[in-house]
Parts: sequence; C-alpha cells; structure tokens
Amino acid sequence: MSAGARSLADLRAPEIADRLSPSSVLLQPVGAIEQHGPHLPLSTDLLIADALAAAVVAARGDELDLWLLPPLAYTKSNEHAWAPGTIWLSPQTMLSVLDDLGRSLATLPAKKLVFLNGHGGNTALLTVANRELRLAHGLMTFLMHPSQPRDSGGAADVHDDELGMGVHAGRDETSVVLHLRPELVDMSVAERSIPNAFAGNARVRFGGDVAFGWAADDLSATGAIGDPTLASAELGATLWAGMIASAAEALAEIAAFAFER
Repeated sequence: MSAGARSLADLRAPEIADRLSPSSVLLQPVGAIEQHGPHLPLSTDLLIADALAAAVVAARGDELDLWLLPPLAYTKSNEHAWAPGTIWLSPQTMLSVLDDLGRSLATLPAKKLVFLNGHGGNTALLTVANRELRLAHGLMTFLMHPSQPRDSGGAADVHDDELGMGVHAGRDETSVVLHLRPELVDMSVAERSIPNAFAGNARVRFGGDVAFGWAADDLSATGAIGDPTLASAELGATLWAGMIASAAEALAEIAAFAFER
C-alpha cells in the first residue's frame, strides 16, 4: 500500500474515529530549509526525512498502524543563518510550534507520536519537546533520525576518509540525495571541507563526549562539513536501504512499546 493511503491529512473527519486507535502511531517528518554547501539543495534535510517517512509507511504502515503527518519544513537552523536561503525558527518559536502540534494531535485516538528528524540542529529541542508533550498532553513521544547525527551523539569513525567529521553535506548525505534526487545535486562544485584543527581530539569533537556550540561558517568556508567528493549514488542506495530497514525496526519497537507500572 502507498504511503498516501495512510496520510492523516487525506482522511475525512468522520474517518478519524473509524481508522485510528490508541495503538496507532503518528509519524512526523521534521526537516529544514538551510544551506547545504554549494552542491546540495536547501531542502536536503526535508527531502530525506519526508522520503524516509513515506517509504517506511508504505512498507510497514498496515502492519504497524503507522500514519504519516505532513512534514515540518521550517525549524531551528540558525547555525546556518549566515547563508541566504536558510529559513529558520527561533528555539522559542519552534518549541511553541511543537507544543501546538502536540495539543492538536492529542485530540486524536492515537497516543503515540514519533518525530523523524532529518536535521541534527533540531535534536536538542525535539528531545525537550518529547518530555514536554508527554507531560502537557499525555502523548507517548519518540525521537528518531534517518541516522544518528554525529554532532548529536552519533558514532564517529575517526579512521574513515572524513576523520569522523562528516556532519553536514558530506559524503553520506550527498550520496543519499544523489540516490533520491540526482537532478538537484551539482557535483562539479563539491569540495572537501574537514575541520582538521580538532579532528584529532579525543573528547572535544563530533562524536566526542564534550559538546560545543558552533555555526557552520565557524568550521567551513563552503558551508559543507565533510567530503562530498567521496559521494556516489551507489553508496546512497546502500545507505538508503539501511535507513529504511533501521527505521522499520525502530517503529516496530515503538508500536509495541508500553510503560511498565
């Protein structure tokens, strides 16, 4: 079945009570509109999150009772605010938007809400929102990513070709867009941009146990952080298959999840 058959926004009002239940899982893609170096579109994070949500709903929606919500495009992207074309919400505004969303969704029979977040800069706020929506509106809330961002606790292999520093518009992200929407990518202007100054640090680095504040132009003249010249559509296809499998596995656990009392 297509993801469209399980799009909440396409239901008619009387269908809500008939088709949703407390075991239904609402899947909210969260992206961003922000610079992604000279070679990728502003919509990169939105594109990946929305496409992955649609793919996993199409694959497992009936089995897991998944319902696709319209994506959130404008989010917290002020680490890229220096670049024209980036459209961002303040942290306060985004938390208010998420609270309004939770308040609205709490009127549905469904009690589980999953944020599928394609932009690492949203992670901290979505983590806060998870608990706030639980407390304020009684929803069971979850946060997952296409792949765990390295700047938000994801594993970073210091021995790979990007020295574990490929966090934005680098090899993997570029490869996935080459797989999904190759016509949006201009590889002729892709450049390697690795912040070598702290790539060798054990703790204060992406994937290290000491976090630090940063803007993209602190780390890169191009806006990309990583090495997109290593990207390929073939790698993107492999990564994409893994993302779908991982997301489906996570959503199966979410569908079965319950608090013990």
